Amino acid sequence: MNLEISQAQFGVRPPVTKPIPEFLLEIGEEGLRELISKHYDSIRTSSIYNIFPQDDAEFAQAKVNSADFFIQICGGPKYFNTNRGAPQMVGRHAPFRITPQARQTWLELYKPLIKELKENGITETSLYSFWGYLNIFSIWMINTQA
Repeated sequence: MNLEISQAQFGVRPPVTKPIPEFLLEIGEEGLRELISKHYDSIRTSSIYNIFPQDDAEFAQAKVNSADFFIQICGGPKYFNTNRGAPQMVGRHAPFRITPQARQTWLELYKPLIKELKENGITETSLYSFWGYLNIFSIWMINTQA
């Protein structure tokens, strides 16, 4: 799989396409929660950990919140809206310094996990759909150039 990372132009928010419904059908809610958990576990040992909760309980809750968001975005139940209100992700991320390099790292940490999903039978079509969402959605989160 060729998981390319689009170049981000600061201040530009390109249109985002949600993942195809088949992605959630293939991976399932628990599979998506596991993916997000593994991603967060990799964040914990990365250069971007400083912009994530440092308290263990808060970090665990961030995993749940993120999984709820992605399940909702992928066409599942509206767990995020129910538990946290409307996503408004740009505003929620505003307090954190998210640079283009932080975005790059965040995406790079997903690559081996997505490739692992392919090895476990998730179709490339579904995986590219999810990757496409992550790739563009993450551009929206950049809020500082350095």
